[in-house]
Amino acid sequence: MTDLSALTAPAHSAAASEFLSRAPHGHLIGGSWQAAGETFDTLDPATGKVLAAVARGDAATVDRAVAAARNALETGAWPAMTPMDRAKLLWAIADKLEAHIDELAELETLDQGKPLYVGRWAEIPGAINQFRFFGGLANQIEGKSIPTSVNYQPPGKEVFAYTVKEPVGVVAAIVPWNSPLVLTAMKLAPALAAGCTVVLKPAEDTSLTAIRLLELMIEAGLPAGTVNLVTGFGRDCGAALAAHPGVDKIAFTGSTATGRAIIDAAKGNFKRLTLELGGKSPVVILPDADLAMAIPGAANAIYFNGGQVCVAGSRLYVHDSVFDQVVAGIAAVAQGMVLGHGLDQGTQMGPLVSQHHAAKVAQYIADGRKAGASVIAGGETAGPNASFITPTVLTDVTPDMAVVREEIFGPVVVAQRYSDLDEVVRAGNDSEYGLAASIWTESLSYAHRLAKRLRAGTVWINTHSMYDASLPIGGMKQSGWGRDSGVGALDNYLETKTVCAVI
Repeated sequence: MTDLSALTAPAHSAAASEFLSRAPHGHLIGGSWQAAGETFDTLDPATGKVLAAVARGDAATVDRAVAAARNALETGAWPAMTPMDRAKLLWAIADKLEAHIDELAELETLDQGKPLYVGRWAEIPGAINQFRFFGGLANQIEGKSIPTSVNYQPPGKEVFAYTVKEPVGVVAAIVPWNSPLVLTAMKLAPALAAGCTVVLKPAEDTSLTAIRLLELMIEAGLPAGTVNLVTGFGRDCGAALAAHPGVDKIAFTGSTATGRAIIDAAKGNFKRLTLELGGKSPVVILPDADLAMAIPGAANAIYFNGGQVCVAGSRLYVHDSVFDQVVAGIAAVAQGMVLGHGLDQGTQMGPLVSQHHAAKVAQYIADGRKAGASVIAGGETAGPNASFITPTVLTDVTPDMAVVREEIFGPVVVAQRYSDLDEVVRAGNDSEYGLAASIWTESLSYAHRLAKRLRAGTVWINTHSMYDASLPIGGMKQSGWGRDSGVGALDNYLETKTVCAVI
């Protein structure tokens, strides 16, 4: 195992140091940065050291932010902008992000822990692409005329009917801590393209890139009050935002348990909801799979970002004929991974987001051992902040174990044998979740037949966690409602109005 006992943070860049030195960071309401008032510390999860102080919002803060968003929706520069103006703004935001990509990637690593390359080459570019993709759709929001069969209009008159698409209103965007910037962009970009205004609430563990994003959006020309930022804890401002009568829609990514709480909170004024929730995604390796591709692919499916990915391939189903070879291969990948601070160039896996979360993951592993699971690799806690979990492979598991049924959200894969396709379909679908799955095979026929039978919002073939702004992402069953990304995501932020006239 990598020796992490003396882990320290590498020196920060001048840009990141300058941003951190401006703490405490306040809320953004109505286009103005507010004095921070009460604050909380955000930490480097690898070391436990304080990075910056961030404003701690409450229900009163949320009231002010929602009022500012409502005012911006109804008056001023934002509703006066043409669709092409909104498109240009989204493209300008993308350009700003691209110009600051190194700084944003570093801040994301410092705050969340992930290896720098993950932010720099995958997630920050993904956020940029969200703004460019939805910028390209902002002037393509169309209604349609409808030929009706109404036959009781006055003599000599005709019926003219048509639909228009209008913004749903004030959106509450509540974002998790695992991939903060790209998940924020997946909500802000379509909401702004549709003409909505937003109150953004980032996770308390990872607020820094949201703050920097809003600074850059203002530089790009964002009208005052169009996006408002409230930082703080879920139990304080998150709950108040979810229940607020001035919010028309909630866009949330996070746990299924929190999703249920948001559904309850939204009942008061029947808020529209888009919920991307938990997952326990199956990875199915068929006997004819190219193992040189499938073994590292399955390992990456669970160990990418320390397994802190909604679609992480945490349930591995391998055909009897290749089970031992695959498990040995993934264990070798796990044992060979370099753990360290995310800013260290050689780091392949950083810490989990917090000591608290690492303790939860460690408890799952301990409970799995107690229930009879065998730890083939990993399963250890490490680091000066006890925030690292070594990449773990569990075998000898049964379908009733918590490690098989519950979302662990860490670098823990449970490997299980199967002998035929019907068996693996039943096992793969035996979950309350239905977010994603992957299939590894050289057979085109088996790949598509199996993809059809798996109950998942996304099925990858010979890959896992492949994203693009054009590809819808979301789940079935208790993995959520609606889809982010893709052309259809615009509909999450639009209402259809029918106009019917006698002329």
